Amino acid sequence: MKLTLEGIKNRDDWKGFKLPEFDIAKMCETTKETPVWIHFGSGNIFRAFLCSAAQELLNTGVMKSGITAAESHGTEIITECFKPHDNLCVAVTLNGDGSTTKEVVGSVGEALTTAYDFRRIEEIFCTDSLQMVSFTITEKGYALRDASGNIFPMVDTDKKTDPKVIMDDMAAGKQNHHLMSMITALTLKRKSSCGKPIALVSMDNCSHNGEKIENAVKEIAGAWEAAGFISKEDVEYLNSKVSYPWSMIDKITPRPDKKVEEMLIADGIDEIKPFVTPNGTYIAAFVNAERPQYLVVEDDFPNGRPELNKARGIIFTDRDTVNKAERMKVCTCLNPLHTALAVYGCLLGYTSISAEMKDKELVNLITKMSSTEGMPVVVNPGILDPEKFLEECLTERFPNPFMPDTPQRIATDTSQKLPIRYGENFKAHIEKGDADKLVYMPLVIAGWLRYLLAVDDNGEAFEPSSDPLLSDAQAMLGAIKFGKTDVTESDLSKILSNEVIFGTNLVKAGLAPIITKYFNELNAGKGAIRETLKKYCD
Repeated sequence: MKLTLEGIKNRDDWKGFKLPEFDIAKMCETTKETPVWIHFGSGNIFRAFLCSAAQELLNTGVMKSGITAAESHGTEIITECFKPHDNLCVAVTLNGDGSTTKEVVGSVGEALTTAYDFRRIEEIFCTDSLQMVSFTITEKGYALRDASGNIFPMVDTDKKTDPKVIMDDMAAGKQNHHLMSMITALTLKRKSSCGKPIALVSMDNCSHNGEKIENAVKEIAGAWEAAGFISKEDVEYLNSKVSYPWSMIDKITPRPDKKVEEMLIADGIDEIKPFVTPNGTYIAAFVNAERPQYLVVEDDFPNGRPELNKARGIIFTDRDTVNKAERMKVCTCLNPLHTALAVYGCLLGYTSISAEMKDKELVNLITKMSSTEGMPVVVNPGILDPEKFLEECLTERFPNPFMPDTPQRIATDTSQKLPIRYGENFKAHIEKGDADKLVYMPLVIAGWLRYLLAVDDNGEAFEPSSDPLLSDAQAMLGAIKFGKTDVTESDLSKILSNEVIFGTNLVKAGLAPIITKYFNELNAGKGAIRETLKKYCD
């Protein structure tokens, strides 16, 4: 079985797979003639969520034009994954009961790269019909500066370069410009051609994502105006005719899994082996993901938008509600629990989140933390029920044994995540005046400090997941070694008072005594972590 337009014509071969229920050739023609939606970042969550949502609406006739997939982070995703399969992919939903739902998704009407197809992308930006430009490029994709605040040399050069030169460079195949510079130049090209408004929509899993792309675009444009490359009217277009909606996205989408690959090969599908791009992206002609999915988007689309609200799990609302939904997920109902499981999972030798959900003490830790310390200060967005969202995480999403997610993956960049995942709730409890009564959140922080020693509960060394502040945080612990149980508040004050890491000063909040107490118990030798968890989470 070939995953191609020709290959899926024999529908009998594809028993057990849901196939597109619309005329794909006609959809492709419509997408090219009247593009409505172009998306940058054609990776796994794009295909598992956004493409599937578009297919749902194409199947019912709500949408006529598909998605234009665009890729700026290398070319391999498009040239080696999309095009050999006529832009089709297999989306495999991994249900908690062990069953799978398999669907051939064909909602991409055109697939392009900035390296080979820049003039075509430029044409699309200039069409009246285009309503939205969306992105899943990771938070780093919008960054103009490194972690130390230094502007990237590429961005510095772009700011001093006429956007017309940038466009010509890209068309000539010179890949030496930042995506945000390209997007700013392309959007200004739209202004000078059709002049219609447009929405630039970040759908990345980071707080205030719309603000990140807006700030990047406007900073670059400001430099171009100061240099005389663009006019005040150009800048005004970016301010008044371009919207930057915020969004909250949530769907656990791991890299292509070996077991899923083997299942699809057993079904008879050829040439679907995953590969890793030179940029480190794990990609295949299939995607695997959980069933639950949420996309909450600020409804600010000045040139109209596809009716994505008719697809499963997608809600349009106002910016404040998007922000509340994000805070509910990131500060209370999902991400703090994930971090707790990540830290203690690594220390206890787990390699699977679902396996951790069979561990009595770990389940009690995240359940009690969320119910007694998270829920009392949860932000309720109104459109989603925090209690139901939390219950789904605890009973369906995290325990799903068919989701190949690991504590090691989630432990990546923990120092960057703590200010939001824990800092906001610490601040809420400080405001309430009961921070000194917290039990489980401080236990997670103490667990992370213990994690920084890079020694597991068996006393064996392990390699912590990558984190830009890992060495700095370890240095703040000074001479503390595994087995040391006379650590004082003073010994930990340097790291616990660090507001960059925790979002607030935990020493001033009065939390140093309990965190120090927990740390000494966790660090008492082999098996001490398990004993401490039993003591407080039994």
